[in-house]
Amino acid sequence: MTVTLTKDDIKEALQRTHLVFDKNGEEFYNIISALHKSMRGSDANAALYWLARMLEGGVDPLYVARRILRFASEDIGMANSEAMIQANAAYDACHKLGMPECAVHLAQAVVYCAKSKKSNLLYTAYGKAAQDAKNTSNLGVPIHLRNAPTRFMKNIGYGKGYRYNPDFEGELEQDYLPKELKGKDYFSG
Repeated sequence: MTVTLTKDDIKEALQRTHLVFDKNGEEFYNIISALHKSMRGSDANAALYWLARMLEGGVDPLYVARRILRFASEDIGMANSEAMIQANAAYDACHKLGMPECAVHLAQAVVYCAKSKKSNLLYTAYGKAAQDAKNTSNLGVPIHLRNAPTRFMKNIGYGKGYRYNPDFEGELEQDYLPKELKGKDYFSG
């Protein structure tokens, strides 16, 4: 079957708007950055717009869902731990439904994240802990925290002196870090 396009067909097609979205180039990263920064700035309208630009332009919804899931911990964290549940539910919906049905689930997660209180405390604390882990990977686990699955391990002191917190009332003083990191606080400035 041959289709013949007329001059009028072409004129009509050129008058219609087209979504501009470069799935493989710089504009892809510009738009995901705009989405992320709009959510961080609590602008739900802008976040919804950038989400729609991506989805209507044909981006893989699972990519967006992964970014939202990361955002929920990186930028919201413990300020609203429900954000991660919302983001994970959106990811799950995208995985099960695909487009176009999952667009509304992503929209819900994006708006929820945009309207949530923000905190990057977990993100920065983990960064500090990761740096210490790299710099001190030679430090052993304190002997009272070690597991003693064999009689030999028990006889040489593994687990000795460990106090099981639920057996005690109130706050229990016990070290959980190697002595070289005693008193380390990853949550303070």
